[in-house]
Amino acid sequence: MNWRELLQSEIKVNYNVADQLFDWISDKDLAWKPAGGSNWMTVGQLLMHIAVGTGPAFKAVITGDWGLPEGKDPSEMSEEEMLPPAAKMPAVETVDQAKQLLQKDMQETLDYLSRATDERLENEPAPVPWDPTGISLGYRLLQFVIHLNQHKGQLFYYLKLQEKPVNTQHLWGM
Repeated sequence: MNWRELLQSEIKVNYNVADQLFDWISDKDLAWKPAGGSNWMTVGQLLMHIAVGTGPAFKAVITGDWGLPEGKDPSEMSEEEMLPPAAKMPAVETVDQAKQLLQKDMQETLDYLSRATDERLENEPAPVPWDPTGISLGYRLLQFVIHLNQHKGQLFYYLKLQEKPVNTQHLWGM
C-alpha cells in the first residue's frame, strides 16, 4: 500500500468537499445548532473544528510537537482538556475566515505529510495519548483524515437540518 498517495488523495478530496459545503453557509448561520440533545457545536464551532483540526494533528504525530506549554504532557491531560465540551470550543467569526483557515490547514497537512518518509509511514509506530496502540504512522494519519471526513458529514447533516437543498452529491463533491 502506498500511504502517501492514499493520504494525499483523501486530503485533497475531503478539504475540497468541505470547502464546497462551507459555501452553503452564510454568516448569519454560524450560531445555529441542532435543537434537540446536548453538547452540539454551533455551525461556527464546527467550521472552526473542521478548518483547523488536521494540520496540527499531522504536525503532532509526525514531529512529536504537540504545541503544548513546556512541561505539559498530553498523556497527563484530563478528558475535558483533550476533548472540551462544545460550549468551550472556539468558533469562526465569518465563513470567509473559515474558508481561509481551511485552505491554510490543508496546505499545512500536506506539508507535514511531505516530511514523513514512505518508510516511516509504513513502519513507524504512532501512538497518541488517547490511543497508545502502535499502529503505523500512515494508518494514524489516515485516522485524522477520517476524523475530518466525519465532521464534513456532520456539517452536511447540519445543512440538511437547516433545510438547505443539499443532497448526496454535495456530500461527495460530485
